[in-house]
Amino acid sequence: MARAEQPTATASQASRRAKVGSPGSSAQTTAGEVAEPSTAARLVVISGLSGAGKSQASKLFEDLGYYCVDNLPPELLDGFLALRDADPARYRQVALVLDIRAGDPAPPIKQARAALATAGSAMKVVFLEASDTALVSRFSETRHRHPLQARSGVQASIAEERKRLAPTRELADHVIDTSSLSIGQLKERLIGLLPRDDQADAVQIDIITFGFKYGIPLEADLVFDVRFLTNPYWVPDLKPLSGLQEPVREYVMKQPTATRFLDLVAELLELTVPAYREEGRARLTVALGCTGGHHRSIALAEELATRLRKPDKGTSVAVFHRELER
Repeated sequence: MARAEQPTATASQASRRAKVGSPGSSAQTTAGEVAEPSTAARLVVISGLSGAGKSQASKLFEDLGYYCVDNLPPELLDGFLALRDADPARYRQVALVLDIRAGDPAPPIKQARAALATAGSAMKVVFLEASDTALVSRFSETRHRHPLQARSGVQASIAEERKRLAPTRELADHVIDTSSLSIGQLKERLIGLLPRDDQADAVQIDIITFGFKYGIPLEADLVFDVRFLTNPYWVPDLKPLSGLQEPVREYVMKQPTATRFLDLVAELLELTVPAYREEGRARLTVALGCTGGHHRSIALAEELATRLRKPDKGTSVAVFHRELER
C-alpha cells in the first residue's frame, strides 16, 4: 500500500526545517540559521508515528541527562512549561513525547512555540516516521496494538495516523525516517541534531573494586584482573589494612607492573571514552578485581581515579569499593 500523501510545506516552513531521511541523505540547514548556544536551556518535543522509534528516542535523551515525559497529554503542555519556568535548574533539559495516543499535538505545540518565542526561548520538534512496510513489520514482531486500531487493520490505522499527524509533521524542525535505521543509527542522528554543553557531554566513569571469590559485578562494562600483582595479604603488617591506607598503596604501587598497568588502562580509556560519548553513552563502569577486593584492586582504583580526574578529560569519576565492609 502506498504511503498517504503528505501536505506540501510552505516556503517558510521548508526554509526553517532541516529534514533527515534515509541513511544516504544528509541534513539540510539554512544559511541564516543561528546555532543554539551550548549552555542554553533546551526543550525538545518528540512526536511521530506509532512504531517509528519514539520510545528509543526518549531513552536516548534520558541518557543524555534530559528530564523525559512520555505520552504527555497535549493539553498539559502549557502547564508543564509553567512548571519548567518555576524550577529552571531541574528542568533545564527536557524531552517530551507528544503523539496521537493523547490527541492532536499540533495546536498545543504551535501555541507553546509562539509563547516561548515571545519569551525569547525556543522549542525543537523532532518528528519520527517510517514506511508502511517497516511499521507493519514492527507491529507484527512486537505484537503491540496500534493506538488507532479498532475494527480496521494495522495498515489502515497507520494511514489514519499519518493523516491526523500531518499538521504536527509540518511543525517539525527535523523529520527522521527510521525505516532502515538501527537503534544505533537513530541515536547517531539524534545526537547530531543536539548541541550539548561540556557537563552534559561528560561521560560518568564508575570504578568498582571487587573480589573474584565473590563474583564479577554484573554492571561492569570493562573488567580488569589485577591478581598478577604480589598480594599484600601475605604481609602480616598489611593483611588487616586496605588499599585505602598508605602502606598498602605504597606496597602495590612500588611494583613496576602496577605503574605500567595503570598507564595502559588510562591510555585505553583516553582512546575509548570519546567514542563512547559519540555513541551516546553517559556512563561507563570499569571493574578492577583481585582475590578478596581489599588490597590491590582498591589501591589501583584510587590511583586510576586520580589520573582520570582532570578537567580536560571530559569525564566525571566515582569510585566504589564493593568488598570493603566484608
